[in-house]
Amino acid sequence: MTGQRKVIHVDLDAYFASVEQRDYPHYRGKPLVVGGFSNKRGAVAAASYEARQYGIHSAMPSRTAVQRCPHLIFVKPRFEGYRAISEQIRSIFYRYTDLVEPLALDEVSGCD
Repeated sequence: MTGQRKVIHVDLDAYFASVEQRDYPHYRGKPLVVGGFSNKRGAVAAASYEARQYGIHSAMPSRTAVQRCPHLIFVKPRFEGYRAISEQIRSIFYRYTDLVEPLALDEVSGCD
């Protein structure tokens, strides 16, 4: 249909944890969270799919997460790395449209 506008919104689920598992293969297949460590006051920024099987999710206190999964792996965020990959993803959008709206490192919308 002519004149019809299309909007694409991408929300990269488990983004930070997925990047860690991509960059460090020894984390693959293991319950992993990116965020504050359990022995300090902290929170989960992202949980891998393996961690989610234990009911762990973003914004959960780290202490609660480790209670649900004692063998949980905590890694510190690497925002520069996440930002670089996010820019690569946005560049794909720019191939199709100039109307790109970055919402967060793990979210982007585009219109045609």
